[in-house]
Amino acid sequence: MRTPRSLLALTGAAAALALSAASPASADSAVLAAGGTAVAVGDVLNASVASGTTATLYSSATGTSGVSCTSSAFTATVTDNPAAPGTATESLTGHTFTSSSCTSNVTGVLGVTSITVDNLPYTTTVASDGTLTVTPAAGSTIQTTARLRTLLGTITCVYQATSLTGKADNADSSLTFTNQQFTKSSGSSLCFANGYFTAKYAPVTDTSRPGNPAVSVN
Repeated sequence: MRTPRSLLALTGAAAALALSAASPASADSAVLAAGGTAVAVGDVLNASVASGTTATLYSSATGTSGVSCTSSAFTATVTDNPAAPGTATESLTGHTFTSSSCTSNVTGVLGVTSITVDNLPYTTTVASDGTLTVTPAAGSTIQTTARLRTLLGTITCVYQATSLTGKADNADSSLTFTNQQFTKSSGSSLCFANGYFTAKYAPVTDTSRPGNPAVSVN
């Protein structure tokens, strides 16, 4: 007995649908993607403070006293980008603050001479759930040095942290740090004892690709 062609077609379609359901949603499912494809090892990622926001280093997690900058940026090179779910790795090679965009409302401080991030590069990991962790090289520390102008001259405040944690958001290709605590390791009494770093960088882009496509996390 011959099987109707329509039944064969239906059986074939069902098999194809089952195969499709069992296959990955995309052939390219790396943790970091840009422009619809995986970010390549060696690609350079960059982002500046999101428009309309500031990067701040305040003396407490709930206060508003400290240093605020409207211009800051970071640069990182991708060193590993495995299939998702997983954890990608980057080398954070640059993190800058434009001193002319920085102000301070700390009593006795007239202005900001410079803010530098020391001991680079740092290792950055990005997990599929969007959690980002920044750690220094073995035996080192994450360190930021703020040089502030006062009536008595320039003072230097050095702050350190063992690690930082941020969160990536695909909605706007952003990376946000919230109240990441630094402890003063040296400096004048005008330097606050703790610094709490908050900033949103967006969009994070792959500058090694034509058009600098935004980066997403899978």
